[in-house]
Amino acid sequence: MTKRILTFAGFSIGAGLMLFSIPQAATGQQQPAKAQLPGAKPAGAPYKQPMTAWGEPDISGMWPINHLVTTGLQRNPKYGDRRYMTDEEFKAAQQGAEQRKQRNASGTIPVAESGAAIRQTSLIVDPPNGQFPPLTDNGKQLQSKMESSYKPGKTVYDGIEDFGPWDRCITRGLPVSMEPRNYNNGIRITQSPGYVIIMLEMAHEARVIPTTGVPKLDPAIKEWLGESRGHWEGNTLVVETTNFNGLTELTSAGVPGSPGPLQPSSPNMKVTERFTRTGPTTMDFSMKIEDPTILATGSFTVAYPMLLDNDYQMFEYACHEGNTAIRNYIETSRYERANPKPAAPSPADGQRRGGRGQAPDGGGRGGNRGQQ
Repeated sequence: MTKRILTFAGFSIGAGLMLFSIPQAATGQQQPAKAQLPGAKPAGAPYKQPMTAWGEPDISGMWPINHLVTTGLQRNPKYGDRRYMTDEEFKAAQQGAEQRKQRNASGTIPVAESGAAIRQTSLIVDPPNGQFPPLTDNGKQLQSKMESSYKPGKTVYDGIEDFGPWDRCITRGLPVSMEPRNYNNGIRITQSPGYVIIMLEMAHEARVIPTTGVPKLDPAIKEWLGESRGHWEGNTLVVETTNFNGLTELTSAGVPGSPGPLQPSSPNMKVTERFTRTGPTTMDFSMKIEDPTILATGSFTVAYPMLLDNDYQMFEYACHEGNTAIRNYIETSRYERANPKPAAPSPADGQRRGGRGQAPDGGGRGGNRGQQ
C-alpha cells in the first residue's frame, strides 16, 4: 500500500511516474514560483488581490502543506492558550525542523517530507487550548465500533469490513485531507468560470466546488468527501461541505499530533473552509468542523498559513495498485488463529526439552504500516 513511503518511492523509481500538467487557461493568472518560509508578515503597501479573466479572486497555484509537518494538530500543554511561539521558541522550532530535514535526507531514499517550522503552537486554534474536543457518549459508542488496522489491539481480520476507508485506499475524508501527513502533502488549486477545483496529492482526489449558487444536493445523498458549495465574500472563498456519509474519521493517526487513531464522524458533520490570499505567495486557511452528535463542544477549528510553491511536483498516487496490506493482514490473521502458538513451557520443561521451536515463515503480522 502506498501509505508506506518506501513502497511508493520504489514504485516511482521503477515505473517512472508521470507529472500532472494543468493548462494555463484553466488556472487563472500566472503565479509566482515559490513562497518565502513563514515568519512575520512583511510590512508595506496593502496587498492587491489578483483577479481571474472572468472576475473572480485568483487563488490558483500549487499550495503544498509540507511546511506543517512539524506542527502538531493538538497543542503541547506547555503553551497553554498561546496560539503563537515567542521569538526564542520559534528559533528552537526552526532548528528542530532543520534537524528533521537533515535526518530525512540522510538515507538512500527519503522516508518523509520535511518542512520549515511555523510560529503556531498547534493547527487547532479553537478551542483556545488547542486540544481536540472530548467525544459525546454517542461518539464514544461509534468509536468502539470502528474497524481499522490502526485500532489498538486488533488482531482478527477476515474481510474488508475489518478495515477503514484509508486502509482500503478509498479516501482520507474531510477534514483529514486538508491536514498534513509525513508525505504526499501536495494541494493544487485550479479555477474556471464558476468553479474551484482542489486537487489532493494523497489519494489523488479532486474536490470540484461550484461557486455560482448551484443548488445543494438532497440531504439523502451521502458522499465520502461530502458535497461542497462555495461562494465569495469579498476576496475570501468560503466553502461549506455537508452530505457526508459518516464513514470517515475526524482525524487520523497519520496527522502529526493527532489525539489517537480512531475519531468517528457522523452524517451530520458540516465543514466550513475559508481561503484568503494575503500576499503574492501566502494564503490564510481555516476550517471549522461541526459535528455536535460526536463532539462534546460541538466543533473545533483548524487554521494555518498556506505557501505557494509552483515548483512542487505531484506524482501519480497508485494506492489500489500497490495495496497488498489488506490481503496480508487477512492471510496472517487467519494463519495465526489456525496455528496458535503453544503455551510457553515451564522452566523445568524448557530444561528437559530445549525450549520452544520457531514458528514457520509467515507467522508474523502482515502489512507493515510504515511511518505513522
